[in-house]
Amino acid sequence: MPQPRKNQISLIDTSYYHCVSRCVRRSFLCGEDSFTGQSFEHRRAWVEKRLLFLASVFAIDICAYAVMSNHTHVVLCVDKDSADSWSMTEVIRRWHQLYQGTLLSQQYHKGEPLSDAELVSLEQTVTIYRQRLYDISWLMRNLNEHIAREANKEDECTGRFWEGRFKSQALLDESALVACMAYVDLNPIRANMDSTPETSKHTSIQRRIHALIKGEQPRTLMRFIGNHKKDMPKGIAYSLIDYCELIESTGKCIRQDKAGHIKPQHSSILNSLGLNAEQWLTLTTEFEQHFYTAVGNEQMLQQFKQHTKHQRIRGMAKARALLQHA
Repeated sequence: MPQPRKNQISLIDTSYYHCVSRCVRRSFLCGEDSFTGQSFEHRRAWVEKRLLFLASVFAIDICAYAVMSNHTHVVLCVDKDSADSWSMTEVIRRWHQLYQGTLLSQQYHKGEPLSDAELVSLEQTVTIYRQRLYDISWLMRNLNEHIAREANKEDECTGRFWEGRFKSQALLDESALVACMAYVDLNPIRANMDSTPETSKHTSIQRRIHALIKGEQPRTLMRFIGNHKKDMPKGIAYSLIDYCELIESTGKCIRQDKAGHIKPQHSSILNSLGLNAEQWLTLTTEFEQHFYTAVGNEQMLQQFKQHTKHQRIRGMAKARALLQHA
């Protein structure tokens, strides 16, 4: 039985989550339908464009994403502190980029005067908007509804386009986060859709590599900020170059037509995480097979279990085998 969303999201334990949405139709979300020969490749750009736009509106950062033929993967980071710091004006401005709002919010946005009673009512509404703007369910809902409407319009049909709910996994520690990001970034290579990370269209790793070539980082994705240090800014605590090199060497190991292995110079991240090459390759190829609602070391899983009031958490044994220090 599916778990209530409140039992899958726990900001006390982590801000990072892996979300997967899958189509219910026989026809593909994207790519080419082998039965009819019709191509839906352009829809991958729809998903990518909408996802990056939503990241500019919500207080939720994107760590990784991959738009596949019949499903999408995204690794998200909830920034509640940022949302809490927004003014009423900022919350309304962001909300109106997505929805019409209320008559009072429209009047306030236009600079029209409101009575004291109307301001109190608006403040209550803005509190709700603020909470929704750091809610993963609201981001995924907006993404999926937008794509479903566009696809239904193109297909000249009605009905459900996605499965009823997206799958969510809480990423409780750095090993879980980095392994999940790599799992998502390498999705097209595992599926034989592309041969290298830099040619994997509509993925975060391609966007990062293209920016790195210019000596930059994508503004639309959470930044890599280098190795751990005091007073770190918000971001992923590893080198972007090290991460891209690790993804490239891992991709060669995954492909059957390539003789690859994790080279010592590409394993600095694994050393920091305390993982060996065998654990890493299992995580980056079988992540969803071994873990369910939450991913992390055994202690973090126990804490998540208590905070979300689960009776049990699946994947404890795999956590001991795959996420303990090698």
